[in-house]
Amino acid sequence: MDTIQLQIKDLSGFLSEEDILKQSAQAAACNQALHNGSREGNDFLGWVDLPSSITDQVLREIEDAATVLRTHCDAVVVVGIGGSYLGARAVIDALSSSFDWLQEKEDRKNPVILYAGNNISEDYLYELMRYLNDKRFGIINISKSGTTTEPAIAFRLLKDQLEEKVGKEEARKRIVAITDASKGALRTLADTEGYKTFVIPDNVGGRYSVLTPVGLLPIAVAGIDIRKLVAGAVEIEKATVPSTSFDYNLPAIYAVIRNELYKRGKKIEILVNYHPKLHFLAEWWKQLYGESEGKENVGIFPAAVDFTTDLHSMGQWIQEGERTIFETVITIGEANEKVQIPHDDKDLDGLNYLEGKRVDEVNKMAELGTRIAHVDGGVPNLTIEIPKLNEKYIGQLIYFFEKACGISGYLLGINPFDQPGVEAYKKNMFALLEKPGFEEATKAIKARL
Repeated sequence: MDTIQLQIKDLSGFLSEEDILKQSAQAAACNQALHNGSREGNDFLGWVDLPSSITDQVLREIEDAATVLRTHCDAVVVVGIGGSYLGARAVIDALSSSFDWLQEKEDRKNPVILYAGNNISEDYLYELMRYLNDKRFGIINISKSGTTTEPAIAFRLLKDQLEEKVGKEEARKRIVAITDASKGALRTLADTEGYKTFVIPDNVGGRYSVLTPVGLLPIAVAGIDIRKLVAGAVEIEKATVPSTSFDYNLPAIYAVIRNELYKRGKKIEILVNYHPKLHFLAEWWKQLYGESEGKENVGIFPAAVDFTTDLHSMGQWIQEGERTIFETVITIGEANEKVQIPHDDKDLDGLNYLEGKRVDEVNKMAELGTRIAHVDGGVPNLTIEIPKLNEKYIGQLIYFFEKACGISGYLLGINPFDQPGVEAYKKNMFALLEKPGFEEATKAIKARL
């Protein structure tokens, strides 16, 4: 097996093959629309052929910028929120040591990757800045406008700290701006200060931007091979062109299944993993689907759990709670490392029946046993199998989910590429902070308090 696989045998009794095949023509039409731009959101379809359009020159420029940061920095702070950091963090966490950040300086090949601008916690920012006090650090600032509140606050603080620590001239070498090609506050600042810059394409929305410099630069700084990542995405891009038969178009099949289950009252999709490195892959997935589909009072609610950890907190509800859920399980075919359970003469823990077995075998039996239990308990299950955790297969998985999301949104009858609802909280926040230009909103909201 040289590609990710989709297993649907655990849908039996919930959804028939005939039910799925009935929607094949509609799914094909939705896939075609993504390629010819014939439906809503067609100004944000740059991601569809993005993997195959990335040139060697672009990859070299990203790799060169990553080398500069690795040379000058012990830590690099990725400043961004939502799609501006989740994709990068998903890949970095999936493909790095779980204890990467604890490695001693002399043992490190690449900088520690840290994150800011994804919250407005004063304590978090204070603790981050205190940690950076005695570190050689750099900043990747990711913002289309440069005025989004959370990253703008973080960047202002970190920029001041860096300039005070090393001076403006040295700071310029350690700051990279990923922003609009020609306009916005961050573009103006970057041009004025002379920062190295990369462009966020106008036709690629934030949650689809992991394979642009938004994701690729931080990933490269972490020492991950972005060429293999992109190559994996290209394989799924080529395997899902409009001429692909529905029977072989895995993202289209996944999109149909989730929409058919939704019609049957399954309102919540739980993305399940059995590997802690995939936690932020699930966080990225939640934004991708939640922001794409949750509008016009419709949309599957995307949730996620880390098993077996969350079996001891959420397992009871999943097994016997309201039957409005289905599970999509990400399973890893082969572990990258090998650990065997040893013999113990006293066997006080009763584990000698497992001696000589690999921990991964135990994990997989826990996965199989859980899946059987949940299916028996009325929870439809489908499984996405990744052969191994490496750049190629993570690249495949990213494009798989992106393509499926576009098709699924069109099947749902909404525009999966806008997010009008996220502006509501911003308007209220600006009004409460008495931002210039929000005077009327300030009066209105204060009258409600």
